[in-house]
Amino acid sequence: MGRGWKITAWIVGPALLLIGVLLVAIASFDWNRMKPTINARVSAMIGRPFAIEGDLSVRWRREGDAGGPSAVMPWPEFIAQNVTIANPAWATRQANFAQLQTIRFRVAPLPLVVHRIEIPVLFLTLPAIDLERNAQGQSNWDFTLAPDTQPSAWKLDLRAIGFDRGRITLDDAASKVSLRVAVEPLQRAIPFDEILAQQSSDAREAAGKAVGAGAREVLAKAGDGKPRSTTATYQFAWQAEGSYQGATARGHGKTGAVLALQEADQPFPVQADVTIGDNRIALVGTLTDPLHLAALDLRLWLSGSSMAGLYPLTGLTLPDTPRYATEGHLTAQLRRGASHYSYDSFRGRVGGSDLAGDLVFDTGGARPKLSGKLTSRLLRFADLAPLIGADTNAEKEQRGDATPQPSDKVLPVEPFRTDRWQAMDADVAFSATRIERGAALPVNALSTHLAMGDGVLHLDPLAFDFAGGKVDSQLQLDGTKAPMHGAIKLKARHVKLKELFPTFEPMRTSFGEINGDASLVAHGNAVGALLGTSSGEVKLLMNDGAISKTLLETAGLNVGNIIIGKLFGDRTVKINCAASDLDAADGLFQTRLFVLDTEDAIIGISGTVNLASERLDLDVRPQSKGVRFLSLRSPLYVKGTLKDPDVGVQPGPLILRSGGAVALAVVAPVAALLPLIATSKDDQPNTCATVLEQLRASASGAARQAKPPTRPAAVH
Repeated sequence: MGRGWKITAWIVGPALLLIGVLLVAIASFDWNRMKPTINARVSAMIGRPFAIEGDLSVRWRREGDAGGPSAVMPWPEFIAQNVTIANPAWATRQANFAQLQTIRFRVAPLPLVVHRIEIPVLFLTLPAIDLERNAQGQSNWDFTLAPDTQPSAWKLDLRAIGFDRGRITLDDAASKVSLRVAVEPLQRAIPFDEILAQQSSDAREAAGKAVGAGAREVLAKAGDGKPRSTTATYQFAWQAEGSYQGATARGHGKTGAVLALQEADQPFPVQADVTIGDNRIALVGTLTDPLHLAALDLRLWLSGSSMAGLYPLTGLTLPDTPRYATEGHLTAQLRRGASHYSYDSFRGRVGGSDLAGDLVFDTGGARPKLSGKLTSRLLRFADLAPLIGADTNAEKEQRGDATPQPSDKVLPVEPFRTDRWQAMDADVAFSATRIERGAALPVNALSTHLAMGDGVLHLDPLAFDFAGGKVDSQLQLDGTKAPMHGAIKLKARHVKLKELFPTFEPMRTSFGEINGDASLVAHGNAVGALLGTSSGEVKLLMNDGAISKTLLETAGLNVGNIIIGKLFGDRTVKINCAASDLDAADGLFQTRLFVLDTEDAIIGISGTVNLASERLDLDVRPQSKGVRFLSLRSPLYVKGTLKDPDVGVQPGPLILRSGGAVALAVVAPVAALLPLIATSKDDQPNTCATVLEQLRASASGAARQAKPPTRPAAVH
């Protein structure tokens, strides 16, 4: 025998001898004698009773999937019958945390030489697991492990867990969740792609029934992003029922048979279709490496009556919306305290509006953060109504969160949910190609950037292409204050009257525009409360328009239509210029200037509108031009409320030509409105420039007449 062979024999021989001794010891030992020791040591390690109450035995099997010498050498397979793990003393639902008919695992013999216990798969037969968490947050799945007094020479290497039919119960008092889950083997293994196709069809069909036929087509156009296909098959089905925060919960799904704990190239297939209340969550995909950098790769469908209903399920602070359905590709890296979720290439339907984009949700940092970009080709105003508390009582009652609108109030009282704003931050850009409020009022190309941090919401910019013009604004709402504080700055330019009122024949050839500015601060938890406490100013100019009682009725302006009806009857009146400058203090809007220059008369309006009480206190003073006469030439009063205005004739004589509107304009701050006059896009002159100059001249003349004469200086 050569020298090299002798050296190899001296090295390998003792190792083989040691393995042989171990194998003989394992094969001949009565392992039931070890049960008391094993039970005691495991109980001490996990801090609660552990027991192998049945037989503990070993049998020998070759591992066909192993390579090299391990494929030839028989492996010991340990089998423990009737294993129980008790609950902690505080648990009241069940005596045991887990009970298993059998635990079975094989140990690789060669790694034992280097003190490593390598277990390819731990099989659990008929597991019955009862999960419990009390109202104080104690959970029976948290084990208090005994501290190591000294490092162990042995290391455990568990590669995967396999399971059989079984049941799982969850009673979570802290989250108000109660579920019962039963797991059964399928009659045949089902390929991943077959389940993905079936779930896609089911989810889109359900979305069509819940949101409307258009949702089915929108979801079918969802992006190409889909979970990575896998050769792993679905081998078990599960059914669940119970309750989640008071809502009925039920669901079903499928899983694979072996969960790889470490191998990133062995994804575990999962599928679920769960309904909680009226929210439906469906998914198909894989879970990879759950013990380390756990990864999810899913096709995800969401639907329900309002996106706000997802908050208890996901922790996402989303707005109230009409019924919705979305489909997209969700990937996630799951780390304790710092998980990362990406919902890519999703499409959805919200009411009658479409929605698409990419979102990212991170749980690291002081608060979770949602960021991304959303787009919509068609966004209906009706679908925006819940965001400002203007949705109907029927819609709110359907969601179960109705705040009844008082019968005598016009301004919305539906509160903002500011209590959720500090639960997360946000940085989301949104744009819509076209916004629609019926066929007669087009609003186009909305764009905004939503930023929310520390409970403060910013929309900057919040911009619309509106009736051929542009509305630019910035909005801030501070949800950390009680009540909420708000501020808005708004600038409207070149809003075309013929596009604003396309069905009103006298406007079709008009070159008139609306230009305006507003700057307000307020506090309150609803739109009505904010307007009722607002302070600031509002300025508005309209030139070359027309108005009628019928037009104002159609627009829902019941105060204006009564005034116009009293003055002009039901005929159409051409307006050369309408100018208003309002000062607001704690919800009381007072006219500094409010003048309508028509072809027949100049109409001056003075007084106040109290948005806190929604009460009106206005004087309307018309002055006829030349020989033309109004239907009514006496001053009017406007009293009552926005809901039920009272318009009548003031007692006293008719207004003479020398009185009326011009007298009001004399003291008005005409110069403040001059910056709103801008040359139109069609290079048409703005008639408001002429009207305001005339009013300013009248004011200057009146001021000179009212000024007392000065005495000449005495000559000494």
